[in-house]
Amino acid sequence: MAVMSHSSSFLLPTLPSSNDHDATYALVVLNQRLPRFTPLLWQRAHLRLCADGGANRVYDEMPEILRDEDVLDVRRRFKPDVIKGDMDSLRTDVKEFYVNLGTNVVDEAQDQDTTDLHKCIAYIQDCTREMNKKSLNILVAGALGGRFDHEIGNVNVLYKFSDLRIILLSDDCLIQLLPKTHHHEIHIESSVVGPHCGLIPIGAPSARTTTTGLQWDLTDMEMSFGGLISTSNIAREEKVTVESDSDLLWTISLRKPT
Repeated sequence: MAVMSHSSSFLLPTLPSSNDHDATYALVVLNQRLPRFTPLLWQRAHLRLCADGGANRVYDEMPEILRDEDVLDVRRRFKPDVIKGDMDSLRTDVKEFYVNLGTNVVDEAQDQDTTDLHKCIAYIQDCTREMNKKSLNILVAGALGGRFDHEIGNVNVLYKFSDLRIILLSDDCLIQLLPKTHHHEIHIESSVVGPHCGLIPIGAPSARTTTTGLQWDLTDMEMSFGGLISTSNIAREEKVTVESDSDLLWTISLRKPT
Protein backbone atom coordinates (compact mmCIF):
# COMPACT_ATOMS: atom_id res chain seq x y z
CA MET A 1 0.00 0.00 0.00
CA ALA A 2 1.27 3.49 -0.85
CA VAL A 3 2.60 5.72 1.93
CA MET A 4 1.21 9.23 2.44
CA SER A 5 3.55 11.64 4.23
CA HIS A 6 2.33 14.50 6.43
CA SER A 7 4.13 17.47 7.93
CA SER A 8 3.22 20.65 9.78
CA SER A 9 6.35 22.45 8.56
CA PHE A 10 4.09 25.18 7.14
CA LEU A 11 3.78 26.41 10.75
CA LEU A 12 7.55 26.92 11.13
CA PRO A 13 8.77 30.54 10.97
CA THR A 14 11.21 29.48 8.25
CA LEU A 15 10.78 26.44 6.05
CA PRO A 16 13.70 24.01 6.45
CA SER A 17 15.95 23.49 3.43
CA SER A 18 14.93 19.84 3.46
CA ASN A 19 11.25 20.77 3.14
CA ASP A 20 9.37 19.32 0.18
CA HIS A 21 9.90 22.21 -2.25
CA ASP A 22 7.10 20.91 -4.45
CA ALA A 23 4.46 21.51 -1.76
CA THR A 24 1.74 23.93 -2.83
CA TYR A 25 -0.55 25.57 -0.29
CA ALA A 26 -4.05 27.00 -0.63
CA LEU A 27 -5.62 28.86 2.29
CA VAL A 28 -9.30 29.07 3.20
CA VAL A 29 -10.35 31.49 5.96
CA LEU A 30 -13.65 30.73 7.72
CA ASN A 31 -15.87 32.98 9.81
CA GLN A 32 -14.29 32.24 13.18
CA ARG A 33 -11.59 33.99 15.19
CA LEU A 34 -8.36 34.00 13.19
CA PRO A 35 -5.54 31.87 14.57
CA ARG A 36 -2.54 33.97 15.63
CA PHE A 37 -0.43 32.42 12.85
CA THR A 38 -2.81 33.37 10.00
CA PRO A 39 -0.32 35.89 8.51
CA LEU A 40 2.20 33.05 8.20
CA LEU A 41 -0.34 30.80 6.46
CA TRP A 42 -1.17 33.69 4.13
CA GLN A 43 2.50 34.04 3.24
CA ARG A 44 2.80 30.30 2.52
CA ALA A 45 -0.33 30.13 0.33
CA HIS A 46 -0.39 30.37 -3.46
CA LEU A 47 -4.20 30.78 -3.50
CA ARG A 48 -6.19 32.54 -0.76
CA LEU A 49 -9.95 32.24 -0.33
CA CYS A 50 -12.34 33.63 2.25
CA ALA A 51 -15.53 31.69 2.88
CA ASP A 52 -18.23 34.38 3.05
CA GLY A 53 -17.86 36.07 6.47
CA GLY A 54 -14.26 34.93 6.67
CA ALA A 55 -13.51 38.10 4.71
CA ASN A 56 -14.89 40.14 7.62
CA ARG A 57 -12.42 38.35 9.89
CA VAL A 58 -9.47 39.15 7.64
CA TYR A 59 -10.55 42.79 7.35
CA ASP A 60 -11.15 43.24 11.10
CA GLU A 61 -8.63 40.95 12.76
CA MET A 62 -5.47 41.02 10.64
CA PRO A 63 -4.77 44.59 11.88
CA GLU A 64 -5.30 43.32 15.46
CA ILE A 65 -2.74 40.55 14.95
CA LEU A 66 -0.27 42.96 13.32
CA ARG A 67 -0.77 45.80 15.78
CA ASP A 68 2.51 47.56 15.00
CA GLU A 69 1.64 48.05 11.33
CA ASP A 70 -0.58 50.58 9.57
CA VAL A 71 -4.19 49.37 9.48
CA LEU A 72 -4.93 50.33 5.89
CA ASP A 73 -1.63 48.90 4.68
CA VAL A 74 -2.41 45.58 6.39
CA ARG A 75 -5.90 45.46 4.87
CA ARG A 76 -4.55 46.13 1.40
CA ARG A 77 -1.73 43.61 1.74
CA PHE A 78 -3.95 40.79 2.97
CA LYS A 79 -6.37 40.84 0.06
CA PRO A 80 -8.10 37.51 -0.68
CA ASP A 81 -8.02 36.23 -4.23
CA VAL A 82 -11.60 34.96 -3.94
CA ILE A 83 -14.55 35.38 -1.58
CA LYS A 84 -17.02 32.53 -2.05
CA GLY A 85 -20.18 31.41 -0.28
CA ASP A 86 -23.87 32.08 0.09
CA MET A 87 -23.13 35.69 1.11
CA ASP A 88 -25.31 35.72 4.22
CA SER A 89 -22.46 37.06 6.39
CA LEU A 90 -20.20 39.23 4.20
CA ARG A 91 -20.54 42.89 5.16
CA THR A 92 -21.17 45.42 2.39
CA ASP A 93 -18.22 47.64 3.39
CA VAL A 94 -15.84 44.67 3.37
CA LYS A 95 -17.13 43.45 0.01
CA GLU A 96 -16.71 46.89 -1.57
CA PHE A 97 -13.20 47.28 -0.14
CA TYR A 98 -11.93 43.99 -1.58
CA VAL A 99 -13.79 44.29 -4.89
CA ASN A 100 -12.04 47.63 -5.43
CA LEU A 101 -8.72 45.82 -4.90
CA GLY A 102 -9.60 43.17 -7.49
CA THR A 103 -10.92 40.31 -5.36
CA ASN A 104 -13.27 37.94 -7.19
CA VAL A 105 -16.57 37.57 -5.29
CA VAL A 106 -18.49 34.40 -6.17
CA ASP A 107 -22.09 34.43 -4.89
CA GLU A 108 -23.57 30.94 -4.55
CA ALA A 109 -26.66 31.86 -2.55
CA GLN A 110 -28.67 29.48 -4.75
CA ASP A 111 -26.79 26.51 -3.25
CA GLN A 112 -28.05 25.86 0.28
CA ASP A 113 -27.11 22.17 0.29
CA THR A 114 -23.37 22.64 0.85
CA THR A 115 -21.38 24.61 3.40
CA ASP A 116 -19.24 27.61 2.52
CA LEU A 117 -16.13 25.51 3.19
CA HIS A 118 -17.39 22.86 0.76
CA LYS A 119 -17.90 25.57 -1.87
CA CYS A 120 -14.35 26.85 -1.38
CA ILE A 121 -12.76 23.39 -1.53
CA ALA A 122 -14.67 22.64 -4.74
CA TYR A 123 -13.36 25.91 -6.20
CA ILE A 124 -9.77 25.01 -5.28
CA GLN A 125 -10.24 21.55 -6.75
CA ASP A 126 -11.43 23.05 -10.04
CA CYS A 127 -8.51 25.51 -10.11
CA THR A 128 -5.89 22.86 -9.45
CA ARG A 129 -7.06 19.93 -11.57
CA GLU A 130 -3.79 19.92 -13.51
CA MET A 131 -1.75 19.93 -10.32
CA ASN A 132 -0.35 16.81 -8.69
CA LYS A 133 -2.68 16.24 -5.72
CA LYS A 134 0.25 14.87 -3.72
CA SER A 135 1.74 18.38 -3.64
CA LEU A 136 -1.44 20.28 -2.72
CA ASN A 137 -2.14 21.15 0.92
CA ILE A 138 -5.35 23.04 1.73
CA LEU A 139 -5.05 24.91 5.04
CA VAL A 140 -8.32 25.97 6.69
CA ALA A 141 -8.05 28.74 9.30
CA GLY A 142 -10.84 29.22 11.82
CA ALA A 143 -12.23 25.74 11.23
CA LEU A 144 -12.64 24.90 14.91
CA GLY A 145 -14.37 26.71 17.75
CA GLY A 146 -17.81 28.23 17.84
CA ARG A 147 -20.89 26.14 17.09
CA PHE A 148 -20.44 22.39 17.23
CA ASP A 149 -22.61 21.78 14.15
CA HIS A 150 -20.29 24.07 12.17
CA GLU A 151 -17.27 22.11 13.40
CA ILE A 152 -18.86 18.80 12.42
CA GLY A 153 -19.77 20.27 9.03
CA ASN A 154 -16.10 21.15 8.53
CA VAL A 155 -15.00 17.65 9.53
CA ASN A 156 -17.55 16.22 7.10
CA VAL A 157 -15.83 18.14 4.28
CA LEU A 158 -12.66 16.13 5.00
CA TYR A 159 -14.61 12.98 4.13
CA LYS A 160 -16.33 14.49 1.09
CA PHE A 161 -12.93 15.41 -0.37
CA SER A 162 -10.93 12.50 1.02
CA ASP A 163 -8.62 12.50 -2.00
CA LEU A 164 -7.37 15.97 -1.03
CA ARG A 165 -5.03 16.84 1.83
CA ILE A 166 -7.10 19.28 3.92
CA ILE A 167 -5.91 20.51 7.33
CA LEU A 168 -8.35 22.17 9.75
CA LEU A 169 -6.64 24.67 12.05
CA SER A 170 -7.34 26.64 15.20
CA ASP A 171 -5.05 28.28 17.74
CA ASP A 172 -5.11 25.06 19.75
CA CYS A 173 -4.87 22.12 17.34
CA LEU A 174 -5.03 20.78 13.82
CA ILE A 175 -7.19 18.00 12.40
CA GLN A 176 -6.79 16.06 9.18
CA LEU A 177 -8.12 12.86 7.64
CA LEU A 178 -5.92 9.78 7.28
CA PRO A 179 -7.61 7.79 4.49
CA LYS A 180 -7.59 4.01 4.82
CA THR A 181 -6.31 3.80 1.23
CA HIS A 182 -2.79 4.67 2.45
CA HIS A 183 -0.29 3.97 5.17
CA HIS A 184 0.66 7.23 6.87
CA GLU A 185 3.91 8.79 8.07
CA ILE A 186 3.42 11.91 10.20
CA HIS A 187 6.55 13.99 10.70
CA ILE A 188 6.31 15.78 14.03
CA GLU A 189 7.66 19.34 14.06
CA SER A 190 8.04 19.40 17.84
CA SER A 191 8.77 23.13 18.04
CA VAL A 192 5.28 23.98 16.78
CA VAL A 193 3.06 20.93 17.40
CA GLY A 194 2.47 18.34 20.11
CA PRO A 195 2.85 16.47 22.18
CA HIS A 196 -0.85 15.72 22.77
CA CYS A 197 -2.56 13.91 19.93
CA GLY A 198 -5.37 11.54 19.04
CA LEU A 199 -6.71 9.11 16.44
CA ILE A 200 -10.48 9.07 16.10
CA PRO A 201 -12.63 6.69 13.99
CA ILE A 202 -15.44 9.03 12.97
CA GLY A 203 -17.77 7.58 10.33
CA ALA A 204 -17.01 3.90 10.81
CA PRO A 205 -15.31 1.74 13.43
CA SER A 206 -11.82 0.39 12.90
CA ALA A 207 -11.23 -3.33 13.34
CA ARG A 208 -7.44 -2.97 13.09
CA THR A 209 -5.28 0.07 13.73
CA THR A 210 -1.52 -0.08 14.31
CA THR A 211 0.76 2.84 15.19
CA THR A 212 4.38 3.57 16.05
CA GLY A 213 5.90 6.65 17.65
CA LEU A 214 3.20 7.24 20.29
CA GLN A 215 3.45 6.84 24.05
CA TRP A 216 0.49 4.46 23.90
CA ASP A 217 0.89 2.70 20.57
CA LEU A 218 -1.91 0.63 19.07
CA THR A 219 -1.31 -2.88 17.73
CA ASP A 220 -4.14 -4.30 15.60
CA MET A 221 -6.47 -2.43 17.94
CA GLU A 222 -10.23 -2.11 17.51
CA MET A 223 -11.58 1.42 17.86
CA SER A 224 -15.15 2.72 17.82
CA PHE A 225 -17.44 5.24 19.47
CA GLY A 226 -18.80 3.57 22.56
CA GLY A 227 -15.55 1.60 22.77
CA LEU A 228 -11.90 2.56 22.65
CA ILE A 229 -10.73 5.70 20.88
CA SER A 230 -7.19 7.07 21.13
CA THR A 231 -7.41 10.48 22.79
CA SER A 232 -4.90 12.31 25.03
CA ASN A 233 -2.09 10.27 23.51
CA ILE A 234 1.47 11.63 23.28
CA ALA A 235 3.70 11.88 20.20
CA ARG A 236 7.05 10.54 21.44
CA GLU A 237 9.05 10.20 18.22
CA GLU A 238 9.90 12.50 15.32
CA LYS A 239 7.84 10.23 13.07
CA VAL A 240 4.49 8.66 13.85
CA THR A 241 3.17 5.90 11.59
CA VAL A 242 -0.47 4.84 11.25
CA GLU A 243 -2.02 1.88 9.45
CA SER A 244 -5.77 1.25 9.64
CA ASP A 245 -8.62 -0.50 7.88
CA SER A 246 -10.78 2.61 8.42
CA ASP A 247 -10.50 6.33 7.75
CA LEU A 248 -9.23 8.06 10.89
CA LEU A 249 -9.03 11.64 12.07
CA TRP A 250 -5.57 12.66 13.27
CA THR A 251 -5.38 15.58 15.67
CA ILE A 252 -2.40 17.12 17.43
CA SER A 253 -2.07 20.12 19.71
CA LEU A 254 -0.30 23.30 18.60
CA ARG A 255 2.32 24.86 20.83
CA LYS A 256 1.78 28.37 22.15
CA PRO A 257 4.51 30.90 21.32
CA THR A 258 6.97 31.43 24.16
